[in-house]
Amino acid sequence: MVVTVVNSVLLVTTFSLVYLVEHQAQLETFTSIPQTLWWGIITLTTVGYGDIYPVTAVGQLFGGLTAILGIGMFALPASILASGFIDEARSGKPCPHCGRHPDADSATNRTSHVQFDEHDD
Repeated sequence: MVVTVVNSVLLVTTFSLVYLVEHQAQLETFTSIPQTLWWGIITLTTVGYGDIYPVTAVGQLFGGLTAILGIGMFALPASILASGFIDEARSGKPCPHCGRHPDADSATNRTSHVQFDEHDD
């Protein structure tokens, strides 16, 4: 929750700064802060339609930082989630469905343990 709020504040601040920098250079493109937010969301999600893009050096710097921030916003939480899955898988707890303990040393036992026909869900 805190990360979402911090990211949102950073994004709105960054997009507002891009508007201030680019509005003077491109009056017809960066017409308002909401229009700049559109550019920022497209840049964050790496869709990059190309309909709006910064032309000033400072605007391009902010654009590059926005793209990197977009990768970090998704990569960091995904790696934390994956780490949690790995820790849980290595914990040695028994399966809640069948009660068997996964054998961490044998890939064949792990594979046979994951068969869906053994569990009545």
